[in-house]
Amino acid sequence: MKKVGIVMGSDSDLPVIEKAVRILRELEIPFEAHVYSAHRTPEEARSFALSARDSGFGVMIAAAGMAAHLAGAVAANTTLPVIGLPCKGPALDGLDALLSTVQMPSGIPVATVGVNNGANAALLAAEILAVEDAKLASRLAERRRREAAAVLEKDAGLAARL
Repeated sequence: MKKVGIVMGSDSDLPVIEKAVRILRELEIPFEAHVYSAHRTPEEARSFALSARDSGFGVMIAAAGMAAHLAGAVAANTTLPVIGLPCKGPALDGLDALLSTVQMPSGIPVATVGVNNGANAALLAAEILAVEDAKLASRLAERRRREAAAVLEKDAGLAARL
């Protein structure tokens, strides 16, 4: 199975990444995580992206706040799918990171999930990998069935309370 590469611009993004890691572990998807900054360690971020395919990765998640250039920097250096995960920073409640991540120039796409939504980043990465992995696709379908059952259980509970 291909791995998921996770890059965060700062270890302050770790609480958001932990949400993604929980889901990747639940779905039995191997991953590797690093702290590389598009601004403070550009060579390391570039090197990781350039070698990602040869290192067995199938998709990348790049989490960053504020200017959030990390996803674009990763995408510029690989043809693997890149999922941008904007993180809340000290100003603008993450809107700055969201806009920086989603507004990529034509030719360098970055899929973008909601601010601080590490869970959706992991699920999207899993769906991308599941295109070529029937066992993973089955685990994803089972996860969806469990989530649907939990919602219907809450619906039944609501009907009983009202």
